[in-house]
Amino acid sequence: MKLKWNKILILAGLVILVALATAAAVTPAFKNIPYLGKYLPLIKDVTLGLDLQGGVHVVLEAKDTPEAKVTQESMQQLMAVIQRRVDQFGVAEPVIQQQGRNRLIVEIAGRIDPEEAVRNLVKTAYLEFKTMDGKTVVTGADLKDAVESKDPTSGQVKVDLTFNAAGAKKFADATAANVGKPIAIILDGKVLQSPVVKEPIPNGKAQITGYESLEEAHNIAVLLRSGALPVKVEVVEKRAVGPALGADSLQKSKHAGLVGVLAILIFMIMYYRVPGLVADFALLIYALIVLAIYVGMNVTMTLPGIAAFLLSLGIAVDANVIIFERLKEELRAGKSLRSAIDAGFKRAFTAIFDANATTLIAAVVLYFFGMGSVRGFAITLGIGIVASMFTAITVTRWLLHLLAGSGLVRNVRAYGA
Repeated sequence: MKLKWNKILILAGLVILVALATAAAVTPAFKNIPYLGKYLPLIKDVTLGLDLQGGVHVVLEAKDTPEAKVTQESMQQLMAVIQRRVDQFGVAEPVIQQQGRNRLIVEIAGRIDPEEAVRNLVKTAYLEFKTMDGKTVVTGADLKDAVESKDPTSGQVKVDLTFNAAGAKKFADATAANVGKPIAIILDGKVLQSPVVKEPIPNGKAQITGYESLEEAHNIAVLLRSGALPVKVEVVEKRAVGPALGADSLQKSKHAGLVGVLAILIFMIMYYRVPGLVADFALLIYALIVLAIYVGMNVTMTLPGIAAFLLSLGIAVDANVIIFERLKEELRAGKSLRSAIDAGFKRAFTAIFDANATTLIAAVVLYFFGMGSVRGFAITLGIGIVASMFTAITVTRWLLHLLAGSGLVRNVRAYGA
């Protein structure tokens, strides 16, 4: 067989491309690349969870009041409100779970001030519009949306309010009846402003002004959108969780993962020879694909997530092992190299698909019935399974065909036969 230089050049170009992609994913120097640099290095942009970077741990306790008793329904409503508030503050994968009858545990990853976190979580955010005689015309319950904004001309920071249909009618009636009079805007019992009504406002829109920064307006808008707390809440515990333990665990996980991966790569080359080398190259492509998906989907990496990644890596290796064993059987049966590759993949596909499908089903079940780090584990595992299926069945097969067609390695013994 003559050397096919076009296929050799494709192989060489692919090796160089993957090498550059790997360097770009882990090397800070690639940050200087125009346009593309802001997305690199990928490994630095992976979001870390509470166990790896520290954060805030808060325990909230719901209290009975004459106005509202603590029930299971009110606790579920409380969890929903806290979840909405945390989500809208842009926190990745928080842990919010009920403890006992009337307590909630809230864990938020990142460098967050515990005092500020508590203020944002437990504010009542009760909004009222009152006339001069003390009559409440609309409340936060009539609110449809609240969005912070900044006037491009004056630079004034404000929160734009939009009322629902019922609230818009109430507000229109109130403004029509109070032209020339002030209507006070009150948040949590504090008068924010008392603008004078100049004319009826029939469109169900209003503004709250007087904020010093867009961030302050954003926090108020988030609280108003998420709704008032259904019951009285007291803070039982609040503390900052240091990243020291997480950093130590991350470092140990890196070492363990590196040793394990190197052992796998060396074993594959020693036992399967050329196919093992191809598999190692495909696994590198797999790791880059998974890393890019993590960053693109803003997946939060936790210790269970690292375990899921390594597990999915093992699944990818297992798929290659099944394929190469079938390939060896076909070569020993006297088939040509290209025919053996096709037959080996065809025979291995069912076993690989069944194994990955059952694991993916388990990941889906964990995601829908788990919470917190369990869901993170499920997401990470699911991404890894899909990526491993793609690389094992598509990338590895294409690489083997490319190598076989290039004429670089002609002896079938190099393929494990």
